[in-house]
Amino acid sequence: MWSNFFVQQDEEGRIGVAGAGQAGGLGGMKGGRGQRRTHKMSDSQEGKIKLAFFVCIIGVTLTVLGMGTEFWVELAQPKNFSGNQTCQMAHYGLWKGCIRTLWVADIDPERTSCGPAELPGESNCTYFKFFTSGENAVIFKKTTNKNLNLAAAILALLSLTMMVMGSICIAMSLSKGVPFFLKPASFCFILSGVLVLLSVLIFHQSVQALLSSDHSVPLHHELSWSVACVGSAGAILILGGSLFIILSLPFNPWQKCLPHKNSAT
Repeated sequence: MWSNFFVQQDEEGRIGVAGAGQAGGLGGMKGGRGQRRTHKMSDSQEGKIKLAFFVCIIGVTLTVLGMGTEFWVELAQPKNFSGNQTCQMAHYGLWKGCIRTLWVADIDPERTSCGPAELPGESNCTYFKFFTSGENAVIFKKTTNKNLNLAAAILALLSLTMMVMGSICIAMSLSKGVPFFLKPASFCFILSGVLVLLSVLIFHQSVQALLSSDHSVPLHHELSWSVACVGSAGAILILGGSLFIILSLPFNPWQKCLPHKNSAT
């Protein structure tokens, strides 16, 4: 009887140890899976993401600055075209155009056309009616092409939408501490940069269409500083999106080129 009792206790002890070992193994497996699922980014990677996001913020700022101004292009008559002491020039952007009357005496004597727009004078600004009644604007007897102007404005607005979506992805990535949202953010910022550059190209085509609509009034035209802001913003946004692609990779692509030290002694 006592032998049976000790044998039964020994078997129960073995079963308990085996059960504990299985439970520990399952717990370790679960813990390993949990660690894989809750992979957190390091402090250095988080700092790099913030730096790349700062680059994109610069592009967003330049885009908003350029889109909100009406200095995309300047159209200037010859300064002696009217035969009096004043001359006229125009400058406009995506949403609004202005006609300025300047004094000829204030213009550089070596300059043949009226301008630049920074000189003091009277200004008459109006918003375009492309988005309301669909009417074309007439500037110095030349008619705009509303389809091209609308396309440029729509692409610019779409680029702003993609910038907002990319910023939301980066904010979620930093708040959650996971690099999962870096690839969607990179797609949004690169696409926004491409859309900005396309908007500039289409706007330039609209200027060419405006100039070719009538030849009765000679005009000198040049793209202004707003286009420089928007064009620079497009390049910066593409650069920032490319940085997010590199940061989303699980390893640095140039590490394979580095020689590995032999740890064997």
